[in-house]
Amino acid sequence: MTIRTHALWPHALRHALCRIVLAIGLGLGPWLLGSPPVNAEPLPTLRLSVLQSGTAHWELEHMQRQGLDRQAGFELEVRLVPHLPASRIALASGEVAGAVADLLWVQARFEQGEPYLFLPFSSQIGAILVAPDSAIDSLEGLRGKRIGVAGGPDSKGWILLRRVAAERGLELEREAEVQYAAPPLLSEALRRGRIDALVTYWHFAARLEASGEARRLMPMAGLLDALALERDLPVLGYVFQESWVRANRALLDRFAAALTETKRSLAESESHWDELRPLMRVESDAEFEAFRRGFLDGVPAPLDERRIADLQALLQLAGADAQRLLPSRLFYRHAARTETP
Repeated sequence: MTIRTHALWPHALRHALCRIVLAIGLGLGPWLLGSPPVNAEPLPTLRLSVLQSGTAHWELEHMQRQGLDRQAGFELEVRLVPHLPASRIALASGEVAGAVADLLWVQARFEQGEPYLFLPFSSQIGAILVAPDSAIDSLEGLRGKRIGVAGGPDSKGWILLRRVAAERGLELEREAEVQYAAPPLLSEALRRGRIDALVTYWHFAARLEASGEARRLMPMAGLLDALALERDLPVLGYVFQESWVRANRALLDRFAAALTETKRSLAESESHWDELRPLMRVESDAEFEAFRRGFLDGVPAPLDERRIADLQALLQLAGADAQRLLPSRLFYRHAARTETP
């Protein structure tokens, strides 16, 4: 008995196969099968280096998942590294075009004759925490207390805190016991009561608050308020050597446009965050929500002359030479219109 196998195929499958055969006959097969014709112009590649455990990894992963890079006219390639020195080496060597860096680092490189353009990523500076049952309820309450500072004496949060405290007659370096250490060690010290207050990065603060092991004495944005600066100044950014920017401005503009769309997408749909949850390494739903909300709260507004002037003022507060400040040209401002190929 002869079996007519084509009669057993669903009608939709037979129809799809007919379309493929017809498309191949018309020379459209490569498009239908998911690859462009051999003469298609390849998209330019943008290589970035970010920390594997960093928050920038979240948005770049989403950009790639949603194809927002290709929609903007380029292909993103992410090089994940375990620590900041590795990222900076990759950037300096030209292995990657850009990386995430602190504004103070960009200022320091400029003073050493190495100009980098700063494209804002986040305005999250951190927070000042105390134990949930602590009697400390103001900056003045830090007098005579043990203060842990994450990141060392050049930490932006610590610089701002000292400045505001000094304006209130409090010299924290002299009137408090200060300990510098890595954020995880200081988080544990606060849990065990070995320090009375903690100045730390926002995601470490979010973890402690979500678990109920700390409460916020003051957000860093409150310190900016006290210094008459805008609250959401971007202190972290994607940075690119100025020489690279001059040769690749169109590619940079496309990345900036894709970044804006990525942040908008993450703000509009909570379901996108479920896909990113494995990267966030959270231990509870409360921690997950604190991370999600903290990230979105840190999305900065675009830069204009006023905000650039405030960032330059912030650099001066951090000790930068007023005669050698990062110039306006090295702060990225969004192009009026970004063309795609």
